[in-house]
Amino acid sequence: MVESIGDGPSSSPAIRFGDELRRMRRSRGWSQGELGRRMGYSHGLVSYIERAKKPVTLKFAVAADRVFEAGGVFKELWRRISNASLLEGFSEFAEAEARCRKLRTFELGVIPGLLQTPAYAAALEVGSVRRGAITQEQADGRVAFLSGRQKILEQNPPPVIHAVLDESCLRRTVGGAAVMVPQMDHLLMLAERPNVTIQVAPFSLGEQRPFLLPVVLLTLPDRSVVGYAESHSRGHLERGRESVARWEEDYDHLKVESLDTAASLAMVRAVRKELQ
Repeated sequence: MVESIGDGPSSSPAIRFGDELRRMRRSRGWSQGELGRRMGYSHGLVSYIERAKKPVTLKFAVAADRVFEAGGVFKELWRRISNASLLEGFSEFAEAEARCRKLRTFELGVIPGLLQTPAYAAALEVGSVRRGAITQEQADGRVAFLSGRQKILEQNPPPVIHAVLDESCLRRTVGGAAVMVPQMDHLLMLAERPNVTIQVAPFSLGEQRPFLLPVVLLTLPDRSVVGYAESHSRGHLERGRESVARWEEDYDHLKVESLDTAASLAMVRAVRKELQ
């Protein structure tokens, strides 16, 4: 069992990791060099991580747990470092998503996360790293986090998934044809599952499209429904019954106005052909 770790209001997850590493090292009377030797790392790297000057890897966290017999404390701190790059509010959504029995989603510009291939997800993060928005370590953590989310597709029974993709999701090339062609194949494969429905909201829908931003509706085991939407800077999990009911009405309207399943999959195939 992982012990509770306090979250100081002014310290980042990386600083908390370094502080905990230093505290445990000093409690045993070890120098940075001695700890590095026991973990299989250099004295310099231990020093950098204690001062939060270099990113922490999962391998380093696991080694720290082993050396200190910490029961997963450092792995949990590493998880918090990785999740710190996620949009505010997203972790709360992901916890609800993991329990849902039905998921309805509308996405703009990119394939919805649950439907992404690993290569597509990694290509998206490459752009964030190049812009300096996140580190490569954080990018790897995001891709790993997504892989964990996607396990709900293999649950028995799996949740019902209904995804409406704005046409821009298909037309926006991510990672080139080498990434996009397998991604289109993946969508077609998922659509063959009895619990997965994929529709496309074409550009011609114009002002009839009810949502201006991506939105997700989750039906939980107790049959309650929560909604999730994002702005550029944060995500918001909506539980208000009236607000969620309006979202559901708009989503029903979106389904009616979008291409039917056969026409939607035909568009996916056409885009795939154009990419070859």
